[in-house]
Amino acid sequence: MWEVSDTVAIMTPPARRAAGPSTGQPDVDPAGPLHLVTGPEDLLAERAVDRVVAAARAGDPSVQVVQVEPAGYVSGDLAAHASPSLFGEGTVLVLRALEDAPDELLEDAKALVLAPEPDVVLVLRHRSGQRGKGLLDAAKKAGAGVHDCPKITSDADKTTFVQGEFRRAGRRIAPEAVVALVEALGQDVRELASGCTQLMADTMPPDGAPQDAETVELDVVERYYGDRVEATGFKVADAAIAGQTDQALGLLRHALSSGVDPVPIVAVLALGLRSLAKVSSSSVGGMRSADVARDLGMAPWQVDKARRQLRAWTPSGLSDAIQAVAAADLAVKGGLPIKGRRAGDPVYAVEKAVLEIGAARRRTA
Repeated sequence: MWEVSDTVAIMTPPARRAAGPSTGQPDVDPAGPLHLVTGPEDLLAERAVDRVVAAARAGDPSVQVVQVEPAGYVSGDLAAHASPSLFGEGTVLVLRALEDAPDELLEDAKALVLAPEPDVVLVLRHRSGQRGKGLLDAAKKAGAGVHDCPKITSDADKTTFVQGEFRRAGRRIAPEAVVALVEALGQDVRELASGCTQLMADTMPPDGAPQDAETVELDVVERYYGDRVEATGFKVADAAIAGQTDQALGLLRHALSSGVDPVPIVAVLALGLRSLAKVSSSSVGGMRSADVARDLGMAPWQVDKARRQLRAWTPSGLSDAIQAVAAADLAVKGGLPIKGRRAGDPVYAVEKAVLEIGAARRRTA
């Protein structure tokens, strides 16, 4: 199936890889005839295609954009789409989901790569897998601009992504605000990007330029997103791990009364304690925070934070806290360690875990 749309895709002669794909930084020249957009992160892939479209339309406002999908493809369709237009306008062919493409589409695409048509920009979108590898290899050999779009999963990548969003817009954001934004919206990269856009738009002074805007601080992020489940869970976890048990219980009860489910809160408690355990085991020999962060897939600030928290913990206390949260996780999901028994009140289970974390932190041996 194919349709003419308002979205464009690209190709580039010199094969330059996009550095730092997790930041979304455009590092491939979009003004070229052949582009390969690879990787599972759809947001980054769409941005790569949009840059190509914009470049194509900058050179030819009348350019026609054709989207080609694997479903219903008939051999020869691609050659027909790439044929010269009666009106002389250029064409951008965006081939979607090539990891699922039939042999006919892969063969026609490879033929077009090897014998390109004038005034045609070809964009190959491939998420992952071995299918279509011959086409990808041929495109790279032909000098395609390669846009790498790996999945943004680690907190370090999300932090870099947020920093990149603000940097490209000429805006500033405080490190603490980055942390809070990732904690609040980091489960969904699209939502994280949207949050960055909203914060920048709403803090832009009237008739001002980006450089005239104030730095986005932590209080701004909390005003917008402080009631999000992820942010609430992290606040509870931070207070509990810091030994501020009363504060942690207050935050927890407020979250639960607001309708927050205990399950994600327990998950965040477990995440915080696991971070302490990972950093503790990887910090032998005075390794630099950056080195530890790289090994663990964390951001350096997260390693520094964990190291500060670890000063108040003993190995046995940390082990007891992790076991307490594991028991709470089982309980809030409906089970008990005793076979045939069911959990009682999940609220009690998560409150008990917070109390046990506080007791474990105070343990000196």
